[in-house]
Amino acid sequence: MWKKLVPCLALAFMLAGLCVVASAPDGAIFTTLPDGSRVNYNIYAAKPDVYLDGGPGDQAPITAAGLPDGTYVFQVTDPSGKVLLSVDLAKCRQFTVEGGVITGVVATGCEHATGIDKDHGAEGALTVQLCGGGAGHPLTPTACFLDTPNPGGEYKVWVTQVDDYLDGCALLGVNNGLDVVNCGGKYASNAHGFIPRHSKTDNFKVGSYLPLEIDTRFYLWDGTLIDGLMATWTDPLGGSNNKFSYEDLSLDVHHEAHVEDVELGTHKITLTNQPGCTIGTVYVAGVKQKKTGPQTVSVTVKSNFTGTTYFVDVYCQ
Repeated sequence: MWKKLVPCLALAFMLAGLCVVASAPDGAIFTTLPDGSRVNYNIYAAKPDVYLDGGPGDQAPITAAGLPDGTYVFQVTDPSGKVLLSVDLAKCRQFTVEGGVITGVVATGCEHATGIDKDHGAEGALTVQLCGGGAGHPLTPTACFLDTPNPGGEYKVWVTQVDDYLDGCALLGVNNGLDVVNCGGKYASNAHGFIPRHSKTDNFKVGSYLPLEIDTRFYLWDGTLIDGLMATWTDPLGGSNNKFSYEDLSLDVHHEAHVEDVELGTHKITLTNQPGCTIGTVYVAGVKQKKTGPQTVSVTVKSNFTGTTYFVDVYCQ
């Protein structure tokens, strides 16, 4: 389940005497073009090109879990989460999930535009434009999220269920979180109402930049690379997302679980046993890890130079 009532001594946040624990949902989010197709390295030519997609995960096997059904809200920030770049009311940024995929936006008179997700393979699946300007939107069709202050042109999109967002806003003293643009808070533990550990996050860039990425590769004992295996990425703020290994030469993806446009800081890659791979030896940037088997490894990005890939290599037994 997404949310559980637990004793107040558990890891929880307390609101009006109620202890609630939430965790990041199953499935994944990712940015796409309107029809669900991907672009190289999540680098887009212009902000209106960027749409939100969601489901089991890009290139995930059919057995992978999708997003839990429910109503969600999203925001766009700089990579640190400190600067909110979305400019419309939170209620305008809601969407619904059914059957593990995005199926619509919440009709508020300011909802965002949608695209038909032809690339996802699920009937009725949609994408949601991150810019405003949808039907009845008070902004002009060209209005969009603000420019990032990040010198590398990097943005972060966050997704969380509406109930968790409202709880996060209440912790910041805002009891009508959907009726405001920004609930406040520039803290690692609460970015404008979005609690990182309850949220899915993904990074993208807009403009002409080279990529900085973390790629996880899974190998059989004979060195054959395996597609369809999952690595869970947790960003330096604590937001997470599921990534699957696949090959797409047009995107310069070579049998990798691909995390694009990573920011400075320590990223975590969680590796679990799964069909097709019992985790054995793991290497991070060519360094053999002391532990074998399922584990979480750290990849620390210390420089903002571009065009670099950090490899996590996993050998399956």
